[in-house]
Formats: sequence, C-alpha cells, structure tokens
Amino acid sequence: MHRVVKSCIGLKSIAILLFLIAQCSSANANKIPSSERSRAAIERVSAKIEIELAEKNLELGSAVFIRIFKNTKKLEVWLQSEEQTFKLFKRYSICTYSGRLGPKTKQGDWQAPEGFYYVPPANLNPWSRYHLSFNLGYPNKYDRYHGRTGSALMVHGKCVSIGCYAMTNKYIEEIYALMDAAYRSGQPFVRVHIFPFKMTEERLQERRISKWFSFWQNLKEGYDYFEAQRKPPNVELKAGKYVFE
Repeated sequence: MHRVVKSCIGLKSIAILLFLIAQCSSANANKIPSSERSRAAIERVSAKIEIELAEKNLELGSAVFIRIFKNTKKLEVWLQSEEQTFKLFKRYSICTYSGRLGPKTKQGDWQAPEGFYYVPPANLNPWSRYHLSFNLGYPNKYDRYHGRTGSALMVHGKCVSIGCYAMTNKYIEEIYALMDAAYRSGQPFVRVHIFPFKMTEERLQERRISKWFSFWQNLKEGYDYFEAQRKPPNVELKAGKYVFE
C-alpha cells in the first residue's frame, strides 16, 4: 500500500514538473514578437532549412550562435549539436555594412559595431522597414564603459546600411527563422560575436599599428575560446576589458 502511495506521489510530481516546463515554454513563446510578415517568411523557408539541417545532423529549434566577420562580409550561423558543441550550419554573405574595420564609437559615425552581444527574443523586429531584423543590443556593457554611443544597430534585410549589417531579404528570412525556432525551444538569448576579420595571430599582427590593436587582441581571446571549445564563452566585463569563461 505504501509503495503504491509513494508511486502515485512520484508520478504526480513528475506530471507537475512537466506541466511547469510546458508553461514556461509557452510563456517564452508568448514573448517572441511575431507578425504576418514574419510568420509567412518562417513558413516559406522552414521546410528548406530542415532538409539542410538534417544533412548535417542538426535540428531546427536547436540553440543558435552567430559570428560576423567584416572584412570577408560573412555571417556564420552555428547550431548546437547532440554532443552539446556547436556545428557550423551555413555562411551567409553580407550584402553590405557601413564604415571601416574597427568598432562603433559614437552616434552618427556610420560604423558597424564589433564585440560580443546578446540578443534576447524581444530584440526581434518582425515589422522592420528592412523586411525583418534583430537589434544587436549595442551599446553593451563594454561599449557603455568606454563611453560609446548610438542605438538601433541591426542585422536586417534589404541591401542598405547606416551602421547595420544588411543581409538581403532572402538571407534574413532564414536567419530569422532559425533564431525564432531556437527561442521557441527555450533559448533565452542568441550570442552574436562580431570581428573585424578572422582573428588569427598572423592577421592580427598585420594590423599591429592600428589604433584598435589592443581592442582586437581582447576580441581574439573570445575568438580563440570558441575555436578551441566549439562552445561560445560567457562574456563579462572586468576593469574595462572583456573576460571569458
């Protein structure tokens, strides 16, 4: 009798836990911005994406990580695999971005940001003037510490830019769909790491006379962490520098 009662209590506890998980997932989904345009775009590209993901043993809804490289005009989308490391899904060509290599420092400088950013679901914009977009979250803690100003720095569709990364409508639809699916599966934010170039020691040393050399050395630490671990680091700010763990 006691065993039956304990079993019932155990099953009831499991049922409550599953209910709470479902409620949390539902609540998270309710916080994700959506429009007729974004829903149509997601429906348009999802079948194609799922086929391409399956070819790499990846699934739609898995956690997403994004890297951007300015000089080669590439945006990489990585997805978490069954092994919990991240696997490259696709490299998208950036149609255009404004400015030169180096970070954004002030409002109106037309520079696109460099650094480490967190994009929560609320930063999606399904009503964008540039088809679909997401806000990078500039200025982050590092930017604010160094007195950098500006706002509304996006990754978006079309092929025009004033400090943003323009991907064309075709590519932003796929990127947006991947992020939306990850959020709906419970990912709290997407990490976006933005670099001037592939941060190898050789390429960095080629630019050692740049005024941004020490800043780029700091970025390289985060780049190297992911290259070694295939997991994006947690990024914090200490004494005005990025630190990684």
